[in-house]
Amino acid sequence: MVRSILNNVYSLGLGAAVASKEQIEKAVDDLVKKGEIKRSESENLVEDLIEKGNQTQKQIDGIVQERLQQMLRTMNIATKEEVEALERRIRELEQKQ
Repeated sequence: MVRSILNNVYSLGLGAAVASKEQIEKAVDDLVKKGEIKRSESENLVEDLIEKGNQTQKQIDGIVQERLQQMLRTMNIATKEEVEALERRIRELEQKQ
């Protein structure tokens, strides 16, 4: 029951994404000590929670990156790639002179 609740909380991802491996291990160890999960299940649970956290962190990073790109477009600010392309073009033009 508690394992199911813990999985549901961490399946939301944010908890696992911000929790360190040590924090996750401590929480799972506490469940083992309370007898709510078996020691044999604890290692798999820790690995599952860490993986869910990593996946969620990647999703969050993607969302943040997408939002930043949208903001840059609406603010009409040049991206790094656009600046680099302009620098290459300037170098090419300077070499032609």
